[in-house]
Amino acid sequence: MPGPFAGPFAEYPLAEPFHPSAFAWREGMQLAGVDEVGRGPLVGAVVTAAVVLDPARPIDGLADSKKLTPARRERLAVAIRERALGWALGRAEHHEIDDLNIYHATHLAMVRAVESLTVQVDAVLVDGNRSPVFACPAEAVVKGDGRVPAIAAASILAKVARDAEMVALHRRHPVYGFDRHKGYPTAAHLAALREHGPLAEHRRSFAPVAACYQSLSSSVTREPGFD
Repeated sequence: MPGPFAGPFAEYPLAEPFHPSAFAWREGMQLAGVDEVGRGPLVGAVVTAAVVLDPARPIDGLADSKKLTPARRERLAVAIRERALGWALGRAEHHEIDDLNIYHATHLAMVRAVESLTVQVDAVLVDGNRSPVFACPAEAVVKGDGRVPAIAAASILAKVARDAEMVALHRRHPVYGFDRHKGYPTAAHLAALREHGPLAEHRRSFAPVAACYQSLSSSVTREPGFD
């Protein structure tokens, strides 16, 4: 086990040991790692997770969720939920994204995740270059999902949760192929959007969806006598 002043996450074999600069690390601090999934898709919520890892129960194989296979993510998600001191999900729905924009909606979802934790948090580490305002000190960590184990764990939980939501949406609307592209603007998704139109769950403020609504509006036949 690491010594008394080994620093945060010293129980993990980090290629680049992490040391916060926005707050002073002290032994025994409980750090929540926070990450999001779903900023880029055209449909559904942006989902976030907050994870407080247990130094006494390290989890092998934590990594950026995008670099893991679906099966590996699922196995790690089970281990995270079983071994972490605390974890919670947060979200901002598609209509909140349209009202606030994706940047502010993502930060709202991150705050919701941290506020839903059932353990005390001394500080928060957020993936990215900007951090929301929390009730405790926080620091943004660029590429944090590959540098900070708690953020990697959060990325895995958020990814597994959002992917499951997209599979459920696929079952209700299979013509869109959400089980394959998870709502991202692939060629197949854009083609289905043009052919079948937007769903209620699509983000109206995103350009491809807005274009579909504009096309639908302009294609309405004008009544005779109003030319």
